[in-house]
Amino acid sequence: MVTSNYNRSLDLVLRDEGGYTNHPADRGGPTNWGITIADARMYWKKNVSIQDMKTMPLSVAKDIYRVRYWDAQQCNNLPPGVDYAIFDYGVNSGVARSGKVLRRCLGLSDKTWIVTPEVVAAALAMDPVKLCNMIWSERLAFLRGLKTWPVFGKGWGRRVANGRVTSQMMIRGMAPVIANKQVNDQPAKGVVPLNTKAQTSTIIVTAGVGGSGAATSPNPWIAVAVIVVMAAVAVGVFYYFKHRQKKAQEVPVKFITEE
Repeated sequence: MVTSNYNRSLDLVLRDEGGYTNHPADRGGPTNWGITIADARMYWKKNVSIQDMKTMPLSVAKDIYRVRYWDAQQCNNLPPGVDYAIFDYGVNSGVARSGKVLRRCLGLSDKTWIVTPEVVAAALAMDPVKLCNMIWSERLAFLRGLKTWPVFGKGWGRRVANGRVTSQMMIRGMAPVIANKQVNDQPAKGVVPLNTKAQTSTIIVTAGVGGSGAATSPNPWIAVAVIVVMAAVAVGVFYYFKHRQKKAQEVPVKFITEE
């Protein structure tokens, strides 16, 4: 087993992710230590509030990172440098993307993102410098294609550039420099934005239907029925676009070996 590079990698991720943010252009919403409110509700507690997000203990974020991002991608078994590149990619854009990118870089099927023993063996057999460059270059190309690049591109570009250098240092057995200064213009995850029309549309439900401006007393059950139906439609629209978002997140991006 490769010696764990987890602590150093986690310190780097926490430096880039920073503390609590809720940027209007970041589709992850309220985020702390890089953990979105959706992940917090899934892996911490179901009824997480915005106040909970603001006061989230660092230990909670560390537990989520270890299990859901590091261990889930078998980073302990990947070569130093490659482990950090895949870990950071998963944090920034989701493991469903980073795992598939690793597979594609290794010439393996990307029908799944799971990092299997076959993936680990292929990673150990490949030149780690070449593999890391392929991962970081694909990531940069992917991020540049997002609609939010004009907003977050500066921070994302710096994160990728620094990550590329850091990976090379890890490959050579050198300790990366971890600055105390946080990069605050980074969103927690580089997600594909949902359809803006679907996000900004508003469903207006009236309490009753009156004729010619007459003051009527509509049946309250009709109003309740209308509200229930419209709520069901809204939920259906939301999950439809979430499904489209997930598919877009997994769309392959042509990568190059050198930037």
